[in-house]
Amino acid sequence: MKEQNFKNHARTVPGFHGALFLLIVLFGGGAISHFTQSSSDNFYLASLLLILFPIFVLFMWFTRTFALKAQDRAIRAEEKLRYFLMTQKPMPEDLKLSQIIALRFASDKEYLELLERARSEKLSAKEIKAQIKNWKADYHRV
Repeated sequence: MKEQNFKNHARTVPGFHGALFLLIVLFGGGAISHFTQSSSDNFYLASLLLILFPIFVLFMWFTRTFALKAQDRAIRAEEKLRYFLMTQKPMPEDLKLSQIIALRFASDKEYLELLERARSEKLSAKEIKAQIKNWKADYHRV
């Protein structure tokens, strides 16, 4: 597996982000086309197909967001434990979740310094990740 860094850490799953999205868009186009061209004898089926389109879109959206929310909770718990093990103190409350998630990529050597800079300078997640020198890869995320 390629070494992970700031430029390549975003994860794209071709089957989900590409194929499934494309199939849902094609299905939606077909459903709309079938509905607009339907006659009274197949109007019910055309209506059902049209109703399925937003169901598929919502299903795809929620499966992704629910998995990400669960992952974010796990990352927050891991990073709070990591901070506690390093400092014997609870993690500062003023850190945003996006900052905590970005800090997970920082090595232990630069973690505390970068965390303090994130707090004092109100760094965004992207700014935090761009400043990491020794990237701690995460290959098991959703």
